[in-house]
Amino acid sequence: MQQKEIVQRISFWLVLFIGGLLLSGVTAFPLLTELQWFHRLLLTEVLRRISFAIGLLPWIARVHEGLAAMHQSYPFLAYGTDWLAFAHMVIAIAFIGPCREPVRNKWVIDFGLIACAGIIPLALIAGAVRCIPFPWRLIDCSSGVFGCIPLLLCRRWISVLERDHAQ
Repeated sequence: MQQKEIVQRISFWLVLFIGGLLLSGVTAFPLLTELQWFHRLLLTEVLRRISFAIGLLPWIARVHEGLAAMHQSYPFLAYGTDWLAFAHMVIAIAFIGPCREPVRNKWVIDFGLIACAGIIPLALIAGAVRCIPFPWRLIDCSSGVFGCIPLLLCRRWISVLERDHAQ
């Protein structure tokens, strides 16, 4: 594989990763609206019985109730998720460096892998403390697991580029 093709592959996977970070960041702004839509969707005739049977509907109803009450009485608490959204966007910007110069910015990939690994204990520990149902914590953990896939691919291809540069 030629260097240009490797750099294109790295850029492709990093753009996908950046897109995921941006999407998860942007969707943290309108949480109440998104949750209202999702709750209404789960209440449809097609999904109601299934979502209730697996415990999703009662959980989403509870989260919706809590978030609506928070927005009604304490809207300033949503400022925390605004900062969460902003952090996702700032972190996404960091991955532009490895898109442009993968070898020089390999450390950003390592940073991303460490962050993805950190999602797992955070979701399991903080999720338990915050009474998040275990299946939901596993969904949160999956973002760290799936986030590692493109980063590990990029890490491997950067190693190939480093070997080529050394020769």
